[in-house]
Amino acid sequence: MLFDHLGMAIPLFVNFGISGVERIVRELRAALSRRSYETVLARHSARQGLRDELKDDVTALLLSSGVALKQPDLSEALTAQLRAIEDLAERIRNRLAISDNQHAAAAGS
Repeated sequence: MLFDHLGMAIPLFVNFGISGVERIVRELRAALSRRSYETVLARHSARQGLRDELKDDVTALLLSSGVALKQPDLSEALTAQLRAIEDLAERIRNRLAISDNQHAAAAGS
């Protein structure tokens, strides 16, 4: 029941009968380090999930606009609008690719 209400708190179990101050400090530092690492992993996972969803949407947008542009008898205004959508989707795709490359380089460092 207590664990349901912890939120972002770090549970640390201490037996004061057998633990000295040094050990408690060491355990606390280890717990804080683990929490920090878990937070970084969670952020990375969320960022990657969002990036993957955006890539899927951008791909669908590029495919749809490409198919629409191949339709005969499109007005010039509609063709221009579809090309603008296609260009914007292409820029987003390039930014996502650059972001992927930067994160891969950072992970490799």
